[in-house]
Amino acid sequence: MYKKSYNKKKWEPRTRVNYWIKTSPIRLIDENNKNVGVIETPKALKMAHEKGLDLIEISPNAKPPVCRIMSHGKYQYEKSRKEKSQKTNQKRIEAKGIRISPRIGQHDLEFKAKQAEKFLEKGYKVKIEMILKGREKWLLAAAEEKISKFIGLITVEIFFEQEIKKQPRGLIAIIAKGQKNDKT
Repeated sequence: MYKKSYNKKKWEPRTRVNYWIKTSPIRLIDENNKNVGVIETPKALKMAHEKGLDLIEISPNAKPPVCRIMSHGKYQYEKSRKEKSQKTNQKRIEAKGIRISPRIGQHDLEFKAKQAEKFLEKGYKVKIEMILKGREKWLLAAAEEKISKFIGLITVEIFFEQEIKKQPRGLIAIIAKGQKNDKT
């Protein structure tokens, strides 16, 4: 019986190198990053082999495609370094979740509000969830009032990333620290 493999790697388009470059003419950049101009592919391949380097297709979607004379290993290294630096430069803002119930007591509500303030001070967004069970689903007005009361207890200046919204399991709102920037 055929067993499906689940650990297959995603197919990624490979960079075309040397004789895999089928398009002609191409825009050529030499090993010193100087634009040579638009020339035929066989001539560019010959130039690359004379210098002991590879012809690498940098931008296949351009008209004509851009190719560069350089070592393939060096190109792969530069590409991986660029991807790694892009990953480190990405700013990730995580959302911390706080769940409250419609039957929550005043002290517990104040405690969770202080907890939300700590998250906001650290730079996190806060996702406020209220799970409604059974007959509580019909008492939406009281549930929204409880979330509004909870948000009112937070002393830090906040804005709604997502307003109080009904979802199948209850209500949800996302808040963040600061003022919303209106660019209208």
